[in-house]
Amino acid sequence: MKKKKLTTAGGVPYTEFENSMTAGNRGPILLQDYFLHEDMAHFNRERIPERVVHAKGAGAFGTFTVTHDISRYTKAIIFSEIGKQTKMFARFSQVGGEKGSADTERDPRGFALKFYTEDGNWDLVGNNTPIFFIKDAKKFSHFIHTQKRDPKTNCKSPAMVWDFFSLNPESLHQVLILMSDRGTPFSYRYMHGFGSHTFSMYNKYNERVWVKFHFVSLQGIKNFTRKEANEMRGTDPDHAVRDLAAAIDRKDFPAWAMKIQVMTEDQSKKFKFNPFDLTKVWSHQEFPLIDVGVMELNETPENYFRDVEQAAFSPANVVNGISYSPDKVLQARLLSYPDAHRYRLGVNYEQIPVNKCPYMVANYQRDGSMQTGDNGNDSPNYRPNSYDTIFVDENYKQSAVPLEAVTADWFDRNENDNDHYTQPGILYRKALNEQDRKNLVSNIVNSMSSIISEKKDEIINRQLCHFFRADFQLGMAISNGLGVSIDEKAMAQAK
Repeated sequence: MKKKKLTTAGGVPYTEFENSMTAGNRGPILLQDYFLHEDMAHFNRERIPERVVHAKGAGAFGTFTVTHDISRYTKAIIFSEIGKQTKMFARFSQVGGEKGSADTERDPRGFALKFYTEDGNWDLVGNNTPIFFIKDAKKFSHFIHTQKRDPKTNCKSPAMVWDFFSLNPESLHQVLILMSDRGTPFSYRYMHGFGSHTFSMYNKYNERVWVKFHFVSLQGIKNFTRKEANEMRGTDPDHAVRDLAAAIDRKDFPAWAMKIQVMTEDQSKKFKFNPFDLTKVWSHQEFPLIDVGVMELNETPENYFRDVEQAAFSPANVVNGISYSPDKVLQARLLSYPDAHRYRLGVNYEQIPVNKCPYMVANYQRDGSMQTGDNGNDSPNYRPNSYDTIFVDENYKQSAVPLEAVTADWFDRNENDNDHYTQPGILYRKALNEQDRKNLVSNIVNSMSSIISEKKDEIINRQLCHFFRADFQLGMAISNGLGVSIDEKAMAQAK
């Protein structure tokens, strides 16, 4: 291995690495010992701001390989031919956890993917669940606050959590998934991934369809019970991070099959509920999964901070052939995610290697913090100009998007769409087996029993009403577990 001189960050060779310059052997340190100040100043800044959500995670590079032709739906170059491979990067994470959280905490898991395509980077930023707790982004920061720390005690608070859930029945579908064993996956390799939102695709004729993205784990699904999760928390709090790296190191490369659900414009207009509602799923019977390709993770980053900590994903990053939908939460994320990255990493965060498009980039953005590229060299930083050769390629122009209304207002997100109970009921009765249902009830009872608040009875009773509306037996099982007396006949009639 070639030897390297010790230098300052500016490349100046330096010899006194261990001893500070002082006035005499025991005298005070001199201000002119520049390396001391440079080293300490850098140390003080080693921790960039922690992500407000998805703070702790693991990542890996890999490849996406097309296995089926979906050109009838999209002209995206990543899907242009069977066998085509595209380099990619994936980051898995906890949603509400902090940087030091245990990997087995009960929490949704982030499932963020970056595909380095010839038409630019495509980011698909979802979770390990097909839905979420809210259907309007105005509730997002408030929801996250309930998953963090009480502003008075600085402790996690079951009272805050269940108060929010009970006051927002739209959360019930995701709550049942979270409180089941799916809320504590064994590791990142053994969970499915979802784009969660509805997106759009358009083909070479600019014909548009609505789509949902699914990533089915080829390792299968494996979850911890609450007892197992708690035991692993004490044994190895970094279990999931370690598991992913170890699997790749031994060449047991984890893989997921990408599939899509497709809904036509016509179907969306006649659909029984809002197809852009993030709290609901599309039936697989009505909209079957369509095979697309396989994602394989086969390379562990050499430096965690450089690649995983500085990875920046945004659902705003779509490529030709893929676009957005009117999903209200998605629409807000298009702005909030890049804004979070500019705050955390600097305005030039897309020049960081893990975020950088490996193909041509040409624009007029200049200067700003963390400028690591050529900063445009001597080319103009304005347009139009008489000097450069940058042109607009009309082949990438999207068709106009028709709007359904011309009235701007604050519409009630639940107007004519307030069924928060049918899908959670189906999940409980059909998607979970008997043991899953027992574990779900046990996890809910354990969590709600921990509520400490003068409003405890009010919160519990309000939430029990939601459980009963989803499934009578679910409500009875939880109320019995909590020791809450219920008039079964009256509840059945009320339902």
